[in-house]
Amino acid sequence: MRQAGKIAAAARQLAGDMVTAGVTTKQIDKAVHDFIISSGAVPTFFNYNGFPASICASVNEQVIHGIPNDRPLQEGDIVSVDVGATKDGYVGDCAATFVVGKGGREAERLIAVTKQSFFEGIKFAREGFRISDISHAIQSYVEANGFSVVREYVGHGIGTQMHEPPEVPNFGNPGHGVRIVRGMALAVEPMVNQGGAAIKVLNDRWTVVTLDGKLSAHYENTILVTDGEPEILTTTGDV
Repeated sequence: MRQAGKIAAAARQLAGDMVTAGVTTKQIDKAVHDFIISSGAVPTFFNYNGFPASICASVNEQVIHGIPNDRPLQEGDIVSVDVGATKDGYVGDCAATFVVGKGGREAERLIAVTKQSFFEGIKFAREGFRISDISHAIQSYVEANGFSVVREYVGHGIGTQMHEPPEVPNFGNPGHGVRIVRGMALAVEPMVNQGGAAIKVLNDRWTVVTLDGKLSAHYENTILVTDGEPEILTTTGDV
């Protein structure tokens, strides 16, 4: 899983480096696909339940599951890139939101709060806590900063499959749910809206957007519960 995680993280970084004006998300998808294959892994998302690409590329008001397309990115767009890599039967899954050029102050703050909420949550990814302790920490941090947490989609366990038990919501009261034990691998992934929490799925049956049309950001890593601090498996040290 460490190998899969490093490949997924490097693919995320590659995608982030490509997020510039004039580039299309389809071009980013192809580059990530080729990189994962060249690294001796398989793009986990490709054809997953019929998904037609190797990354999810969600722009501006798109929350998750955006399908890469031929629209050139524009200055000020924000792009959430979600990517998975399967190596020797094990999966690494991660995401981050990037700005095209210089974003507005509120967009930058949304991205920063979303990322930090992940780190607030994994403070509780330790033996003896419960899954909802992670959830509550994420929700508390997001809402204290004036943003909303998406509730219909959640983080998850991960291993030989991308989605395994337990679910890891980004909201809830502490002290509930599965007890966290050493050896658990979890994909913790706050999805945070600039406006209200309400969402809808577009007619392509994949793309999830904010109901009010405001921006959304996403940040995710695969983590391993240890006998101390959780280990982030999807890291290159940069994102």
